[in-house]
Amino acid sequence: MTIIPLNKVTVFGLGVDKVPVLEGLQRLGCMHLIPLKSAPQTSEFVTTDAGKEARQALNYIMDVPRRRHRVTSEADFDLDQVVAEALANKQKQREANDRRIALNNRLKELAPWGNFTLPNLNELGGYRFWFYQVPHAKFKQLQELELPWQSVYEDQRYHYVIVIAKEEPPPDALPVSRIHAGSVSPAQVKYQLEQIEIELDEIEAEREALSRWIFLLSKHLARAEDKVALKRAETQSDEQEGIFMVQGWIPQPELKRLDAFVEKQGLAFLAEPPKPDETPPTLMDNPPKFKGGQDLVTFYETPGYRDWDPSIVVFFSFAVFFAMILCDAGYALVLAGVVAYLWPRMGKSTGGRHFRIVAVVGLIFAFIYGILAGSYFGVEPPFGSILANFKVLDLNNYNDMMKLSISVGCLHIILANGVVAYQGVGISDKAKPLGWIAVILGGLFMYLSGGAGSLFNLGVGLMGGGFLAILLLSSTRKLDSLKALFLRLFDGVSSLVGISKLFGDVMSYLRLFALGLASASLAITFNQLAEQVYNAVPGLGLPLAILILLLGHGINILLGIISGFVHGLRLNFIEFFNWSLSEEGTPFQAFTKKETNL
Repeated sequence: MTIIPLNKVTVFGLGVDKVPVLEGLQRLGCMHLIPLKSAPQTSEFVTTDAGKEARQALNYIMDVPRRRHRVTSEADFDLDQVVAEALANKQKQREANDRRIALNNRLKELAPWGNFTLPNLNELGGYRFWFYQVPHAKFKQLQELELPWQSVYEDQRYHYVIVIAKEEPPPDALPVSRIHAGSVSPAQVKYQLEQIEIELDEIEAEREALSRWIFLLSKHLARAEDKVALKRAETQSDEQEGIFMVQGWIPQPELKRLDAFVEKQGLAFLAEPPKPDETPPTLMDNPPKFKGGQDLVTFYETPGYRDWDPSIVVFFSFAVFFAMILCDAGYALVLAGVVAYLWPRMGKSTGGRHFRIVAVVGLIFAFIYGILAGSYFGVEPPFGSILANFKVLDLNNYNDMMKLSISVGCLHIILANGVVAYQGVGISDKAKPLGWIAVILGGLFMYLSGGAGSLFNLGVGLMGGGFLAILLLSSTRKLDSLKALFLRLFDGVSSLVGISKLFGDVMSYLRLFALGLASASLAITFNQLAEQVYNAVPGLGLPLAILILLLGHGINILLGIISGFVHGLRLNFIEFFNWSLSEEGTPFQAFTKKETNL
């Protein structure tokens, strides 16, 4: 877990060689470009409409359930034709789905009127059928209607009435307005719906056939995006008197590759470390197994270049918090089965491969914590059993569980301040986080001691020493006058105001206990409800109880997942980052080619 050191590199070459050199740097793919000229006023590099259409077409055909054989030869590939066919297919599918929805709604509207077919007007001597949906409360008013009518159906709310007349009855003749049933019978609507289903099958088959072009379409899109990036780099490089310059940040381990490229192309380059007033982008490097932690960190923010990489800490602390919130070994096993089922699918993408490792570690921690809490789908193991021997946490002992949650929070924030102290270079940089560590430990010892004893006295000493360290040593002002002394004390007092923030952050970790207790309580409640239904309803009690257990524990697992992710990440992103990260950086974006020949 480290932030890779970068060098600012300036490459020099002849102006006539600018484009080939930039193409070579793009193939090299290890430089984050620094614009030497401002971007053009007009947005020249926004993806063209054609490019947007191609992206839409690719996304559409990539979502097909079953793909055809991948074509890699470009001999018969026509980009414009494939894009046009894909977008036309998408439009046809949308229109057919809209018609299917409309026809299904029409069938529901016509269902109360039966499977009728309207007769020809000549057969009725010019009379027509007029349809009315009359509420029960107003049905008696029809007795005064002079026109012939008939109620053909009724449900809990309405009578469905047909009135026979040559002209539409006046609005005041009936208590409600007429229904527009139309002239198409339900049988005709069903026939049209069958035709739509056939059309949708044909559209899906055509879409499936288009999936054979996914590789070539992706390749052409990547090629177009590479050209746009190259054009941007060309206009943002500088050229003076026939010499062009391109500048960027490059990882120090990549300098050898750049040196070999420059020597081969007959160029020159200057590499220098970043100056104190410069803000290089951040390039984090983590082992593949912990890349999921890096994904979690960058989801919220990218640490500054001169900060530290918290990826591995977040990886494990998130797993611990998720375990404490889920708080059930049975739930962990169910989710482990879901992850195992989705394992191959998640392995198809880089992010999926990272996430499934995070999921496995989190569920291992959740399973262990569930065993320690003695909760298996809300059921406690019988006294004297093997599983009961592993139970060391009593969720109903609120005092102990609060102590556990607060201790976890204190250790988490102590770790944050410890890293800041380790990273610090001066006395003030180290004294302030070390002072807060002493304050946190002191407060924790005082809380755990119960207000008396040697542990309490140690806590008082640590807290007092921490406050003094923050008050006297956290300022960076030089102590060269009486005024400077007062200003240093003022800076120290200002720093001590953070005690209220510290108290609030530590209290935030009580959510681990509260959410874990809520999850366990819901599991017990669903079990009790299922048992009551089983005993109260002979015969149907068993299937109803099983249904309650499945729905209840399913909802509880879903709530546990949501709470685990939201609050597990929140404690890292808000409380931990506020104490450990001093600035937000920008991610390293390499000038590289997206097109591959795979």
